[in-house]
Amino acid sequence: MYSLFSVFHRLFCLSQGLYEEALIQFEKIKDTDFQGMYQLGVMHYDGLGTKEDPEKGVEYMKKILDSDSPKARHLKFAAAYNLGRAYYEGCGVKQSTKEAERLWLIAADHGNPKASVKAQSTLGMLYSVSVLKDLKKAFFWHSEACGNGNLESQGALGVMYLHGQGVRQNTKAALKCLREAAERGNIYAQGHLVEYYYSRKFYSTAATVAKRITENDDIDALAKITDCLPTYVAKGVAMAAFYLARCLQLGLGVQQDQAAAKKYYSKSVLKEVRKRRWASQRVLKQMMEVNETHPVCKQIYVSDCGASTYHTNKQNKKIKPRLTL
Repeated sequence: MYSLFSVFHRLFCLSQGLYEEALIQFEKIKDTDFQGMYQLGVMHYDGLGTKEDPEKGVEYMKKILDSDSPKARHLKFAAAYNLGRAYYEGCGVKQSTKEAERLWLIAADHGNPKASVKAQSTLGMLYSVSVLKDLKKAFFWHSEACGNGNLESQGALGVMYLHGQGVRQNTKAALKCLREAAERGNIYAQGHLVEYYYSRKFYSTAATVAKRITENDDIDALAKITDCLPTYVAKGVAMAAFYLARCLQLGLGVQQDQAAAKKYYSKSVLKEVRKRRWASQRVLKQMMEVNETHPVCKQIYVSDCGASTYHTNKQNKKIKPRLTL
């Protein structure tokens, strides 16, 4: 039986970033307390207060998932989610997308308010990639996650409705999802709204929204605040910068300004160099047509998925810290 003070002490150490002290405290109780075992798994996997040891982190998560103890029940879904991440990344275990899928399906079963919703959103992204591509399944899981409040999936649903991916095209539903997600801070949704306004020749609106997005381009900070993947935050900023540059270059909805256009074209490319490129063949062609002399335009990598496909990115592997329940 642990005193209330000792419990608060461990939680205080963890919350204050005193990882070395927290590690010592959790080591003391790992054999009798599944919460302590779970926290140790997180800390070893991510190297919090100790050297990174993903194998040991995976070992602790497996013990929790395989346990028959009622005391481990509330942690099983979070452990399954984390193990899915490990298998997908091939970190601490042999890489297996199928095993990641199996574990995320376990985690998505509404057993834990945070881990289950994360797993639902992750499955939505997983089924959008080429290996297990099934856009109907992607739409289903993004719908589940969105219904449970997930911001990233709300933006993804908007894009899927807008382009008829996994669901019948529905512009009204798309704009509802994108606008609500944008209001909640989803930068990817905001970028797609800019693209939509531009394509409908609402140039002034497109430029205004794009300017607001590009004023804050600290990708990691925005990702942390919104709990969205940095990859897609970067995509949203890059899209906004590109369409703002196009408006400035052509004088659409704003006063023509070649120098400012060059600045935002550069910004759109540099953001995607950092987090992966978003331009489709169509967008690249547009950029080259209006800005052929700009050297950074030629650096854009053209992704097969295009600008409108919502997919996961294995370059964006570990998000620290993991779920710390």
